[in-house]
Amino acid sequence: MVVNSFFAFLEVLCLSWCPFSMAAIDGEEATVSLVDVLEEDEELENEASAVLGGSDSEKCSYPEGYVKRQALYACNTCTPKGGEPAGVCLACSYKCHEGHDLFELYTKRNFRCDCGNDKFGEMECKLFADKEKLNSGNKYSHNFFGLYCTCDRPYPDPEDEVPDEMIQCVVCEDWLHGRHLGCVVPDCVELQEMICETCMTKAHFLWRYAAQMAVPPITKVSPCKAEEDVKVEVEHDEEEKMIKNENQSSPVDEKVQVNGTSSCKRKHQDDIEGCSEDVSCSGCKLKEMKASGKSRTQQGAVFWPAAWRTTLCICADCKILYADAGVSFLTDEADTVLAYENKGKSTEQAEQAGRDPLMSALDNLNRVQQLEIIHEYNDMKTELKDFLQGFAAEGKVVTPEDIRLFFEQQQSRKRRRANAGQFYCS
Repeated sequence: MVVNSFFAFLEVLCLSWCPFSMAAIDGEEATVSLVDVLEEDEELENEASAVLGGSDSEKCSYPEGYVKRQALYACNTCTPKGGEPAGVCLACSYKCHEGHDLFELYTKRNFRCDCGNDKFGEMECKLFADKEKLNSGNKYSHNFFGLYCTCDRPYPDPEDEVPDEMIQCVVCEDWLHGRHLGCVVPDCVELQEMICETCMTKAHFLWRYAAQMAVPPITKVSPCKAEEDVKVEVEHDEEEKMIKNENQSSPVDEKVQVNGTSSCKRKHQDDIEGCSEDVSCSGCKLKEMKASGKSRTQQGAVFWPAAWRTTLCICADCKILYADAGVSFLTDEADTVLAYENKGKSTEQAEQAGRDPLMSALDNLNRVQQLEIIHEYNDMKTELKDFLQGFAAEGKVVTPEDIRLFFEQQQSRKRRRANAGQFYCS
């Protein structure tokens, strides 16, 4: 019967989840719980679908031009440090650079796949060979050589003994150590976007927005080198000196010494901050913020709350400011990594639904058989949940034998119900 074969399929599926006996450790067999396996599997799937789901793993992305956002890799085997930086798409990393030493770059915006162009010498792309010599619109950084942060170090760094997280700047897309941001990393950082101090200085009008909506700053010393002891507070006299220097009006760049570390701080006069001399800011949000008089120390990275981009002024004058600073993408909500990740998750979920074994089985059955399987499946799901909850409550490990016993009991109960039905119908 169809239901019997379907129960057999479910048993095999569950058994494939439940070989939780690991390699022997110190003469004892190590095991993990079903909950641990499922949670780890779900976490890995979410991470993979978030980063890779929005990118095609079969076709080179080159024909699509400068893709708004995609997963990228740099090949240290083909383009080592000292040569020309280059990036390859997800599909090329699989097909053309299998077995090579690759740097995972996470995602980059507005990038066109370089695989097989002049930067790779005689090598040709196996997926799309007809490419131009160079992609002049691509932007590169030290990330393409496996280096990150203002300390210009690899990640993971075998010489760095300080546990620290890496956070990506949404403007330059470099990854920086939390201790090198010049501020204290706030809680729930995964829900916020960060712009590093260098990018804030280049797009100086963003400091006005930061004063109004960004996470309040807690500054700290941010030396650009790996160290064991990270100092969080600046000495009181040095802090007063920085504040004094920050409030000074100067049209030129100056160096501010912070605990022996030099960082460049550009000073802007009030009449040019947020508005250039040849750009009128009449009626825009930026001018209103300037009129409010609220300010913020222009130091350290800035963390922004969720949906902060929707508050940016998009008047004609401000659009010129964005373009001049090279940050026009900030007004595009679809530019965010979160939007890309959500797209990847949606795509992956749709594909999984198409590959779902239950749905595939139902497609090949008539209406009566479909209803019978759905009924049996729902009963089994409820009973399996109750069965596993007993193990979780007692902290026990689920073994393949437990799963087999569960399905034997299921089949036994089903046979008793069938026999009872035959008795009353005879």
